[in-house]
Amino acid sequence: MPADGLFADREWLWSPEPFPLAKGQRKVLEGLGHPLRRFQEASDEIYRQSGEGKLPRWISEVLDAGKPSWMVDLQRENRNEMPNVIRPDLLLTEDGFAVSELDSVPGGIGVLAWLSQCYAQAGFEIFGGEKGMLDGFQSLLPKGGEILVSEESADYRPEMEWLATQLGERYRVISAEEWAGGEEEVYRFFECFDWEAIPRAKELAQRGSVTPPFKPHLEEKMWLALFWSPAMKKIWEKELRGSHLKRLRDLIPYGWVVDPSEIPPHAALPRLEVGSWDEVGEFSQKMRRLVLKVSGFHELAWGSRGVVIGHDVSGSEWQSAMTSAQGNFDYQPWVLQEFAEAKVIEHPYFDPETGERLIMKGRVRLCPYYFVDGEGRTNLKGCLATIVPADKKKIHGMRDGILVPCTAS
Repeated sequence: MPADGLFADREWLWSPEPFPLAKGQRKVLEGLGHPLRRFQEASDEIYRQSGEGKLPRWISEVLDAGKPSWMVDLQRENRNEMPNVIRPDLLLTEDGFAVSELDSVPGGIGVLAWLSQCYAQAGFEIFGGEKGMLDGFQSLLPKGGEILVSEESADYRPEMEWLATQLGERYRVISAEEWAGGEEEVYRFFECFDWEAIPRAKELAQRGSVTPPFKPHLEEKMWLALFWSPAMKKIWEKELRGSHLKRLRDLIPYGWVVDPSEIPPHAALPRLEVGSWDEVGEFSQKMRRLVLKVSGFHELAWGSRGVVIGHDVSGSEWQSAMTSAQGNFDYQPWVLQEFAEAKVIEHPYFDPETGERLIMKGRVRLCPYYFVDGEGRTNLKGCLATIVPADKKKIHGMRDGILVPCTAS
């Protein structure tokens, strides 16, 4: 491990080998970057047209909820600026992959870069090779620049400092709160909701040399629910070509925006087949194989903190969560998704006490990292697998979880 570590106060289990993917799975990953990029571009265009009144106003209104007016105005002006790193969270299910999130300000870049070096030097053929993640990040700031890490994101500062050291003296990590301006290009490693803690956030946002750009609507999980909105079906069909639509429909679990607006008595929530969210709150444990999530622009919207899995909590906890989600709609929307069951796999790891090689029965989340070049092409530079014990419903980095790169062989 680097002397200063990679995650602040975090540990994980080590594995003697990378996570293997079948040929078909590798093919899906290698071809997924472009459809996801088009999904982001389509989302941005739909948002913009809604704000201009060319599409229904409710789309942009729900995406703007809780955001400051200056940021709303700015993201509507920045027509051509898009995130240049795309990281989906993919659950490995019996039927393939399921997208639980699409992150444009992802952590784990430095961790995966370091793991990639370790396993490549040990003789394994992994996605992106030994320097794929380093090359990918360097392509975001080809002339060097400043990596701004906020106090809210401080747990990830060690991995970014290691990354900057590997890339050379032209790259440096500084506190976002202490950023003093200047002409250097900037990588924004903090979520837009954190802007009030950063004194010069507005100045930074208005510069043209910031990646990812200040477009908080693209940091909303809500897009995965809006993708399934019956009212937007024709809009998506216009914005995305048929092959991309099919691929995304295969990947994205069905979802809903938890909008408490009254539903007409002759109508019902699609697939849920009830006439109100209060009735969803009364679902039995068997019926609530559902996931409730904070959509974005909130401190609970990352790190699995704002996630409630329906069949993993009591009936009263579920009802309380649904009531809270409805009450927050005007300033902090929530989304509901069908629960995608990650399949049980087996993978070796080392016992942290004895060093003995053991086998974990677990569930896995894959995080492929796609970097977008100057010509708009997406390049897969690495893929991180997070494996947790099979009894865990939430899959994220934890003390009893395994972090390991994926093999490309």
